[in-house]
Amino acid sequence: MTNSYRPIIWKDETLYLLDQRKLPLEEIFVEVKTLKDCALAIKDMIVRGAPCIGFSAIYGMALWIKSQKSVDEKSTRFACDEMISARPTAVNLSYEVNRCYELITQGIKSGHSLSTIAETLVNFGHAQFEHSQRINTKMAEIGFNELNKLIPDRNWNLMTHCNTGFLACGSIGTALGVISYSNTKNRVNHVYADETRPYLQGSRLTAFELAKENIPYSLVVEGAASYLLSHNKVDAIFVGADRIAANGDTANKVGTSTLAIVAKHYNIPFYVVAPLSSFDISIESGKEIEIELRPMEEITEVKGIKLSPANAQAVNPSFDVTDHQFITGIICEKGLINPAIKGDLVRVVKS
Repeated sequence: MTNSYRPIIWKDETLYLLDQRKLPLEEIFVEVKTLKDCALAIKDMIVRGAPCIGFSAIYGMALWIKSQKSVDEKSTRFACDEMISARPTAVNLSYEVNRCYELITQGIKSGHSLSTIAETLVNFGHAQFEHSQRINTKMAEIGFNELNKLIPDRNWNLMTHCNTGFLACGSIGTALGVISYSNTKNRVNHVYADETRPYLQGSRLTAFELAKENIPYSLVVEGAASYLLSHNKVDAIFVGADRIAANGDTANKVGTSTLAIVAKHYNIPFYVVAPLSSFDISIESGKEIEIELRPMEEITEVKGIKLSPANAQAVNPSFDVTDHQFITGIICEKGLINPAIKGDLVRVVKS
């Protein structure tokens, strides 16, 4: 992993976000000054990836505190809910914002000044980045060891979907973190990265990260998965997660479920890599996960250039839910979960 590249920067009491919509052609940071700016940056995908969305929101709440003359529990809850509404599917956003709510209300009850509460939130944001690096490295080690058990005698051809590296996580990454770590051990032969329609996180961002780390890769369209898997081009697949239900059903970037089904057909190991902050054991299954629907224009045009007939209609779900029966294993910082074993996920999360 490149340690010198961060998509989120807090400097001089201001939040700067790498505009991931511009990558890989331009590397531009956007200055974020208010809670509304931060929520809009999350909604418009200036910043993206479940962990980085959560981290950005923490700093956004600090900016909100700094802009207020006084706060109480009611106004704090309203501000938190406004931030959470920016993107409803990724549980990391609500997870981190609700922790901010607790820190703010605790500060209010303790009689702390707004500047002190804001400083507490900023330090909390910094700590979350450091924590992310530790747990993602741990998950990468677990994934590497699992691969090494399955295929001990040669280097690996791996596949991933969407973007789960340092741009999404602010650290080594989740699914791509396993690949990055494996590459440092000289065990990666080649990586196949789905281009990931319609927002092209794979071709714009994952390819950007793989190139930064000098990892051999090829871009493929989602529809090429069956060809690759049926011709023994892929040894294992690693993807991230935006929300994981108690039974192991997993919401991730749309196209993940299709890839998992194809992998199951060809008996290719399919792993989900996500921190505990992406788990939501309050819901029984993926049927309870709200799926974000995004603007039709993301499908019908690219950078303002029309691809479809005028007035063409489109359905643009940002996520789909992968049934746990198609997942070989879920890797979190506590270890490897077998979703085929009923209750294994909840046991690990609560341990």
